Amino acid sequence: MFDERDRKYMERALSLASAAVGLASPNPTVGCVVVRDNEIVGEGWHEYARVEHAETAALRAAGFRAAGATVYLTLEPCSHHGRTPPCAEALIAGRVRRVVVPLIDPNPKVAGLGIEKLRAAGIQVDVGLGTEPAMELLESFACQVTTGRPLVVAKVGMSLDGRIAAPRDDDSWISSAEARDFGQSLRQKLDAILVGVGTVVADDPELTYRGGSRKSPALARVILDRHLRMPRGARVFTCSKAPILIFCAPDAPSERRSELENAGAEVVSLPAGDSGIDLPRVLDELSRRGMPGLLVEGGSSVHWSFLAAGLVDKFYFIAAPMVLGGAAVPAVGGAGYATVGEAPRFKIRRTFFVGPDVALEAYPSFSRSILSPWKSKG
Repeated sequence: MFDERDRKYMERALSLASAAVGLASPNPTVGCVVVRDNEIVGEGWHEYARVEHAETAALRAAGFRAAGATVYLTLEPCSHHGRTPPCAEALIAGRVRRVVVPLIDPNPKVAGLGIEKLRAAGIQVDVGLGTEPAMELLESFACQVTTGRPLVVAKVGMSLDGRIAAPRDDDSWISSAEARDFGQSLRQKLDAILVGVGTVVADDPELTYRGGSRKSPALARVILDRHLRMPRGARVFTCSKAPILIFCAPDAPSERRSELENAGAEVVSLPAGDSGIDLPRVLDELSRRGMPGLLVEGGSSVHWSFLAAGLVDKFYFIAAPMVLGGAAVPAVGGAGYATVGEAPRFKIRRTFFVGPDVALEAYPSFSRSILSPWKSKG
């Protein structure tokens, strides 16, 4: 069905989409290439702030040359009215001959309807080229539109024996500079970063995105702070104007709430869960605010809480070539599992080096991700 030219132009469409990572959320990241007579006559990609979808941008660039062209698109064109008219109708109006897409849109509002519209108009539609890289671009969006909650990506930088901090803090990094850069790339792709208040008290992090690529909107900072122990002078209040969202229990001190709100945070009280704040409700709140991707960076007890609740979709374990041993802080703390049989199982999708450190991209059996190795690919 697909030849080398098809692969070449789909790779170009995927490249365009990749360049817009961090700029399209909460919409999907999409790239589009219009080809006529083996020549690219129009290209486009989607950035949320620019409103225009990839297809309409590429068709506008192609002009009259779109007629009879083949369109390479990294996602099925939309078939419904949102902030823009349906892209399937734009392709029909442009009189294109053929459309190549990697996969059907996971959004239930589309889910094949765009392809049906094109085929009903006599346009050839071929599906299945570049599926895996397209799914990687859509991972957060797909989770949000199919489950109603954000994709939860956990990340921990640790020693070979699974420790994240020595008993005495000496301001030394466990993770390499390259591993820390990889962490910034995750912050760029996702919409919010979450830590527990213990991490804020111990490390006073900025929780900002500091990579070299563009990101919009700014990464939201989310802090679990059941009793509102958050220091008024924490750096999150002074280093950036990015949103700060603090989740606490209903019985948290009202005077502390006022202080933190005056400092620039939004404070939301939620019922207490088994191990602190009700985490499913936290995810619901983030979803309501249009955040389809959440990065959980700890600490130790927070990682345990998310795993114990079955709320992690993907976990990056980044191991530095060192051993701490002894009383060092574990990557995942909490109560732990009483037996091996109770422990969740993971499948490793990728293993790769980030500088001298090795990273495992692991999916638990309860992952909701479209990329989960636990899901049947048939």
